[in-house]
Amino acid sequence: MRLRFGPEQVEQAAEQLLEWLADSQSAVAFTGAGISTESGIPDFRSPGGVWAKNDPVYFDDFMASADSRYEYWRQKSEAHRDFTEATPNITHSTLSNWERDGRMRGIITQNIDGLHQDAGSQNVLELHGTAREIACMDCDWREPADSWVAKFVAEDQVPACPKCNGRLKHATVSFGQSLPTEVLRTAFQWATAADLFLTLGSSLVVHPAASLPQMARERGAKLVILNRDPTPLDSIANLIVNAPLGELFAAMNAASGE
Repeated sequence: MRLRFGPEQVEQAAEQLLEWLADSQSAVAFTGAGISTESGIPDFRSPGGVWAKNDPVYFDDFMASADSRYEYWRQKSEAHRDFTEATPNITHSTLSNWERDGRMRGIITQNIDGLHQDAGSQNVLELHGTAREIACMDCDWREPADSWVAKFVAEDQVPACPKCNGRLKHATVSFGQSLPTEVLRTAFQWATAADLFLTLGSSLVVHPAASLPQMARERGAKLVILNRDPTPLDSIANLIVNAPLGELFAAMNAASGE
């Protein structure tokens, strides 16, 4: 059975989702950039999104070229302002409440903004790393990002590692860079054990992350896709809601008395 609801049917969608959540023993959320757009952080692929303004810097180019490292830091410094000014929205907060109340195992996120943690979520797997830290590519040095971004902006020069003089980069996964092995392994474990797998605000086109919902469905989980636009996995989903996340989660909170 496949159910699909549009923006005018958020109350019906909310009731169905709350019913499945109440019956679930192992619910997992999988979140993408669309969950944070209502917090003021641009997504990547929409008109006006990040990749409409900048070409991504690939990891191999970053490692090999000083010019590429400068362009990377320029782009990240601009994005850093959006991240530092953003606060969690109703969707982040509700997911945190579900985890706290034992209704959800945790969150697998493609996002690098840290808003799930700001909302109070404890069990968060960051598939693509975090923009809140800077890491050295040549040693094990790592530190919060704010002061290093400020240093780049002030000096207009890519900083070097204070420990080994190596190449510094945000602790995020760039195009062509491998995902963190242990985080990905745990994400696959959560997906295979889930009986309800919720995807929120993801276009489901970036792999290997996008294979997680498919794996959960193949192992028998109900698959719920909450996204503004259609996705490649709509054909295997049990419930699809193409509506603003904020409206849907407000309806769910109202229906559950929260």
